[in-house]
Amino acid sequence: MFNETPTTGPGHGAMLDILARARPDRLKQHAETLLTTMGEINVIANRTGLVMVPMRDTVKNVDFHLGEVLVSEAHITDAAGHVGYGMVTGRDLERAMAMAVIDLSVAARGQDDATASFLEQERTHRAAADEERMRQVEATRVEMETF
Repeated sequence: MFNETPTTGPGHGAMLDILARARPDRLKQHAETLLTTMGEINVIANRTGLVMVPMRDTVKNVDFHLGEVLVSEAHITDAAGHVGYGMVTGRDLERAMAMAVIDLSVAARGQDDATASFLEQERTHRAAADEERMRQVEATRVEMETF
């Protein structure tokens, strides 16, 4: 389900990753434009909660739980049974619902040009932000000599 390869655009898992990291205002705005063309939506869940953060100990090669993180989750369906899901870190139920609306729209009708453009813009923006952060981290690296 999450790694299905659509005929165009990113796979489902990659799309959810882009949506979860998208700029909140743009995400909500795009979801609002999609809502005008969608029919009735049934909300299955719209809640906050804690989820465990898994990590891997690379020395012992075992998984462990680092701690918990607060998330907002939305799970919706349409009359035809298509499912939309959204989960984001923090307490922002509107953002999780916007993510679920976009996911439901793609599940029900496929990826339209506006959504494909939105996803590409957000992917590009996040890649540039990640690259800038890595440049900032690299600037703090200290070379040490050992004797």
